[in-house]
Amino acid sequence: MMFKYTTGAIAALAIGTFAAGGAFAQDTVKIGLIISMTGQQASTGKQVKAGVDLYMKEHGDMVAGKKIQVILRDSGSVPDNTKRLAQELIVNDKVNVIAGFEITPAALVVAPLATEAKVVEVVMAAGTSIITEKSPYIVRTSFTVPQSCVIIADWAAKNKIKKVVTIVSDYAPGFDAEKSFTERFKAAGGTVAEAIRVPLANPDFSPFLQRAADAKPDAIFIFVPSGQGGSFMKQFAERGLDKAGIKLIGPGDVTDDDLLPGMGDAAIGTVTAHFYSADHNSAMNKAYVAAFEKANHFRPGFMSVGGYDGMNLIYSALKKTGGKADGDSLIAAMKGMKWESPRGPISIDPDTRDIIQNIYIRKVEKKNGQLYNVEFETFKDVKDPVKAAMKK
Repeated sequence: MMFKYTTGAIAALAIGTFAAGGAFAQDTVKIGLIISMTGQQASTGKQVKAGVDLYMKEHGDMVAGKKIQVILRDSGSVPDNTKRLAQELIVNDKVNVIAGFEITPAALVVAPLATEAKVVEVVMAAGTSIITEKSPYIVRTSFTVPQSCVIIADWAAKNKIKKVVTIVSDYAPGFDAEKSFTERFKAAGGTVAEAIRVPLANPDFSPFLQRAADAKPDAIFIFVPSGQGGSFMKQFAERGLDKAGIKLIGPGDVTDDDLLPGMGDAAIGTVTAHFYSADHNSAMNKAYVAAFEKANHFRPGFMSVGGYDGMNLIYSALKKTGGKADGDSLIAAMKGMKWESPRGPISIDPDTRDIIQNIYIRKVEKKNGQLYNVEFETFKDVKDPVKAAMKK
């Protein structure tokens, strides 16, 4: 049957449900999880789902007297699919929360639906700064791209990197990465010799890497979405840039733990700023990595903790509301919430509903025969720099 509901119709149905005390008064809290299990962002979806599953395995499916039901939908890495699936989940399945969203376009197309239906949207993966501004019902447990990019810009400027070429994917997070890094790096006296944007879908990095090499920079700043780092690193090595004395820096997407073990020695020495490493030295993370690898037979990446912490946020909010699962009650409970994550201490900014977290400077090193992002410097309680600057 073809789905023809408008967002207005969703709102009317949702409001009717509230008034009748329908799904929201029942004993089951439904979470619609929309992620890519197939397509270009499948590695992200796999990580998010594994994080969600592990949290529920450890904490059960009952909270505040309510049974938790996760309804998984595969977007196939197509944002238009995400919108249709969200509509179906809200209207047909009467979900209380929609979650997931592997890339920014997926998170953004659902924002108007979340607003009109008054359903909380938990962004577990996408990282563009503007996302939480698009609906008062959006909250984020992943990251914002500028959080890492300004930190790596500061580090580069202080570590004798004076001339950089930027290479970013040609979509909103790439623009965020390029802008936040460039502004901070230039303000510290650095020079950006060339700014290169590459296609988001199935990019061939080779010609762009050659352009970068021709500019003879001290370093290449790279941003690609989680899942493309392996392809980039392979072509970086094929071009011999790893042996040409050109450093590789950026946010941690390029050395995602999910793909890092297969990248080869060309990745050694890459310095990134990011919020999570499987090598993070805390008792909680060591337990998390052990449980995750036992359950999945692969290493947790940064997207996994977005799913794991997203579920913790939902469970904790339900405890706080005594099981009330309407959007207004849940989002109010989520604002300002703080807890310890495998990544370190995190909280939800009560003003922006974005995550506040530590950002770590890491270098790829070989430990016990495997590649890891080894943290060596910590920047505590980093807010989204874009929104912080707007407040000044």
